[in-house]
Amino acid sequence: MTDSRLNTLRSWLKALEPSWQLDLDTLAPASADASFRRYFRIESQKPNCGTVIVMDAPPQHEPLDAFIQVDLLLSTAGLNVPKILEQNITEGFLLLGDLGSKTYLAELNGETADILYKDAAHALVQMQLASKPNVLPNYDQALLQRELDLFPEWYLKKHLHIQPSELQQTQINTAFEFIIENNLAQAKVYVHRDYHSRNLMVTEKNNPGVIDFQDAVYGPITYDISSLWRDAYIAWPEERIIDWVIKFWEEGRNAGLPMPNDFGQFYRDFEWMGLQRHLKVLGIFARLFHRDGKGAYLNDIPLVLEYAIATANRYIELKPLARILESTRQSKE
Repeated sequence: MTDSRLNTLRSWLKALEPSWQLDLDTLAPASADASFRRYFRIESQKPNCGTVIVMDAPPQHEPLDAFIQVDLLLSTAGLNVPKILEQNITEGFLLLGDLGSKTYLAELNGETADILYKDAAHALVQMQLASKPNVLPNYDQALLQRELDLFPEWYLKKHLHIQPSELQQTQINTAFEFIIENNLAQAKVYVHRDYHSRNLMVTEKNNPGVIDFQDAVYGPITYDISSLWRDAYIAWPEERIIDWVIKFWEEGRNAGLPMPNDFGQFYRDFEWMGLQRHLKVLGIFARLFHRDGKGAYLNDIPLVLEYAIATANRYIELKPLARILESTRQSKE
């Protein structure tokens, strides 16, 4: 830990030391994510404080404006998000309240899943009820398309060295059009965009703690539940997923969210939104490896691929895409 940003960070923390009673010797890595951001934990002697989190977000790569805006939005909606204690916008540092180190991923099992997911679903309903247009960026056709394009560009061509034939490229393009048409037809709400087991913290009060929300947008109502229950990092039997989605649909409708009266339609939307996400994620995981040197995400590709194949096989319009996805699995073998 000798890089120049760390020295700048230490200087900033030293200036905060008196007011927050920080113990600078306890500064230690807390986590890193798939972006340029990283996080540290540091002890504070201030009453009722314990530890606090330091976010390091290089301004040229990860401006803090969006994080601060969405943190306030979600906090106002009643969600448990990190409290912003101090800001250094110029240099790209935040001092945040600590939501602990127990992730949903670490705590989820057959016995805990129902209650943990019930809390996560309730928080989502709260967030969606607070939604207003023209506050967050729109999850529009251009963005959905750019995300889908990561699949052929990074997963097929760069990672697997597969150059789709003219017919396959036409089939991919047609499937993308069907997927985007479905996504854009859904009711729009605030979308966290990475609402899954690694970004939800198990907390004693107002569970879950919600983190990593700076990329939030205004978009399809099923996006976050597809992140939650078709999670790239943990898998569940389909019957349990259906049960959880039913409960979310019922709670959302009772709360007044704009959901279809027919659950079958809602579940289809959930599946098609999940497919958009999984195709994007295949591209992102490949890009993280080839461009950014982060190879751990390759271990999560098989589950994401299985999700995508299973969904594409369930809908006649997506069968050609399913064949292409299945051929990539065979090429890896």
